[in-house]
Amino acid sequence: MDPVSIIGFLAAACSVTSFVPQAFRILRTRDTSSLSPPMYALTTTGFLLWTAYGIGQGQWPLILTNAICFVLAAFILMMTLLSSRKKKVVAEALDPTD
Repeated sequence: MDPVSIIGFLAAACSVTSFVPQAFRILRTRDTSSLSPPMYALTTTGFLLWTAYGIGQGQWPLILTNAICFVLAAFILMMTLLSSRKKKVVAEALDPTD
């Protein structure tokens, strides 16, 4: 694997894994009070646009990475917008061990 591909792979891994701890924390605590819905709306939109760009360019690394980040960011955004009761329902459905 060439150095540019390695850099791209590492960037993709960092991008995807950066949202996972936040998503799990929300599932555990159901607390999104410290998160900014406008920031997550902008981030989610950005990932959607990067996914569309990747599709337009036929670049699977861009498509896959940004599609995964879009789903994670959209989940976090959705959880910030839900009422406490609905957050609990979603969290219990996704994490039945709680």
